[in-house]
Amino acid sequence: MMFGHCRRASTLHGTFVLGLCGLLLAGCSGAGDGGDAAALKDKYVTVNLGVRGPVDLPADAVGNLQTFSPQQIYAGKKLFESNCQNCHVGGTTTPNPKVSLALAKLQGATPSRDNIQSLVQYMRLPMSYDGTEETFNCRKSDWIKDDEVQNLAAFILRASQKARGWGTARLEANQDSMTTAPP
Repeated sequence: MMFGHCRRASTLHGTFVLGLCGLLLAGCSGAGDGGDAAALKDKYVTVNLGVRGPVDLPADAVGNLQTFSPQQIYAGKKLFESNCQNCHVGGTTTPNPKVSLALAKLQGATPSRDNIQSLVQYMRLPMSYDGTEETFNCRKSDWIKDDEVQNLAAFILRASQKARGWGTARLEANQDSMTTAPP
């Protein structure tokens, strides 16, 4: 009788240990690392930018699309907050308020900066709005890895498309809409 009880306890203990090892291995391998969860909990990304799943953004000037996950957009937002936000609060440009990160302004630049490729090119070698000379108002991002600078460009482009008040003087509208879905 005692032998059967010990055997059952041993089986339960073994099952528990195997389950616990599985959870630890999943955590170490990056599975369920919370990155996607963090992206989907970020109200700015989900509400203001409308990113609840993969989004297609213009990849280049000929119309190809590039797909970005919520985690990539969120990673771009974090890069923007730590590297760009001082001069580009809410998509405005404090050194030159006439040239913001609003979609119309991105489209009006020479060359146009309304796709991932052109934004990355600009971030790697910032040029004046008319494209005639290198500018030092915006620092080069040659130190950022290619995938990171693409995530940064994706965040800027998605914000210029979807965030109310982005790149305008109506920043309050952008912040007020944090709890309501955009129209």
